[in-house]
Amino acid sequence: MTTCPFNPAEDGAQMAFDGRMSYGDYLQIDRILSAQHPLSDAHDEMLFIIQHQTSELWMRLALHELDAARAMIAADRVQEAFKMLARVARIFEQLNSAWDVLRTMTPSDYTTFRASLGQSSGFQSWQYRLIEYAVGNRNLAMLRPHAHRPDLTARLEAELARPTLYDEALRHLARAGHPVPAEVLTRDLRQPWTPHAGVEAVWEAVYRDPARHWQAYELAEKLVDFEDYFRRWRFNHLTTVERVIGIKRGTGGTSGVAYLRRMLAVQLFPELWSLRTAL
Repeated sequence: MTTCPFNPAEDGAQMAFDGRMSYGDYLQIDRILSAQHPLSDAHDEMLFIIQHQTSELWMRLALHELDAARAMIAADRVQEAFKMLARVARIFEQLNSAWDVLRTMTPSDYTTFRASLGQSSGFQSWQYRLIEYAVGNRNLAMLRPHAHRPDLTARLEAELARPTLYDEALRHLARAGHPVPAEVLTRDLRQPWTPHAGVEAVWEAVYRDPARHWQAYELAEKLVDFEDYFRRWRFNHLTTVERVIGIKRGTGGTSGVAYLRRMLAVQLFPELWSLRTAL
């Protein structure tokens, strides 16, 4: 039995785009697909470039969602922030999956183009630095890799002047009547978060009676969910690097695996983890 090929036009699909908006026009596909410029003849350099470029696109969306979530929490519209925070967690799930693709590259593959990278390294990603600053890991030393770009330094400094996601969550709790310590609400925003027993006591009270404090309880779990995926991303980064280059120094001069192991110890919302032991 012979069947005729399906003709989308007969189903009403638009087929002519002379002077009209097309898929490629809207998404600027030509610009995206012309942004890959390997510097060697190595087959796997294209994989390396695209994996990092797509990661930067996901980070672009994560920043978009984190900015909106903070604005909603600051306005005490936390229910609207929940969807955004859930989306950021799923973005990091996508970023985690990207490591699985990169891990198909062997150490031998990587050595064929590593020299082409020069001193470039993922820790120099200004979008990743913005994410870390937005969610609370405010390491001022990490401004230095961006000092050659005044525009990027200005963006990072502007972020350091804003309350972090965790700061906004605690300010919301205080406005809702929870006894958040005053010194926490007036802290120096440029500094990294320091675990505080008074903050843990507030969260512990929420977890001991979730029915009474359901909105705060749900907010806490959304924060934990995000950090869970974020920590997995860091761990997968570590194992990918160790699998590909062992314990050699990174291209950007960091100690490589040793540096990434130290990053695993950084907690964004420490009281939300420590209270679990107290319950």
